[in-house]
Amino acid sequence: MRYAIHLAYNGANYCGWQTQPNLPTVQLTLEQALTTLLRIPIAIVGCGRTDTGVHASCFFAHFDSDVAVDDNLVFKLNSFLPPDIAIFDIFPVVDNFHARFLATSRTYQYHVSTKRLPFAQGLYNRIYFSPDIDAMNEAAKVLMEYDDFTSFAKLHTDNKTNICHISEAHWDTVGKQLVFTISANRFLRNMVRSVTGTLLDVGRGKLDIAGLRSIIEAKNRCVAGVSMPAQGLFLTKVEYPWDKLKISPSKEC
Repeated sequence: MRYAIHLAYNGANYCGWQTQPNLPTVQLTLEQALTTLLRIPIAIVGCGRTDTGVHASCFFAHFDSDVAVDDNLVFKLNSFLPPDIAIFDIFPVVDNFHARFLATSRTYQYHVSTKRLPFAQGLYNRIYFSPDIDAMNEAAKVLMEYDDFTSFAKLHTDNKTNICHISEAHWDTVGKQLVFTISANRFLRNMVRSVTGTLLDVGRGKLDIAGLRSIIEAKNRCVAGVSMPAQGLFLTKVEYPWDKLKISPSKEC
């Protein structure tokens, strides 16, 4: 039987989602917990590969098990796992469900603030200038006119294509923070953090709309803005065609 897991995690103590030799990762921590509780080896496939220090308030994964999963597994896992990982739901899915390849959209948010926020340490990045939000939102609209984001992709990866279709990109003021929200069918490694850094260059007056277009059209990572630190980045939503899959999760993102 194949099962899907809906979870969240604070990535501060992990070297990303994906298992790496001799390093703490969310995937490894979860696989070890499930293997212990179900008493069979469990391998998990996640909906993406968040980098070291990146958080996820919404994340889906799947695993196969010959042992039936009962309704108490969520409670048991949450009691067994460290407090920076939370399991919301575990539910059966069709055999061909794939947490990564069947996802139709993902949404990330990047948090910055001009203020020192002691109760949000590790969850935002502090900036030392007052950005022009209107200018950044005008620039964010430009992103949706393009689909090749090579200029914002990490170099020397195994990407077969740098084509992404962005459906949402905007900045909002949320309390004492500025939050950049971006949605697309897929993202390249480091893309959101480098896009955020480039838009902040617009916000501080170092870059205009024409300059942003030139960066995108150059298809050259070296001309884009800096990559922002991991701590301010969250994966906040992952969407699937639940109706077509005839699956009804108890809680979506």
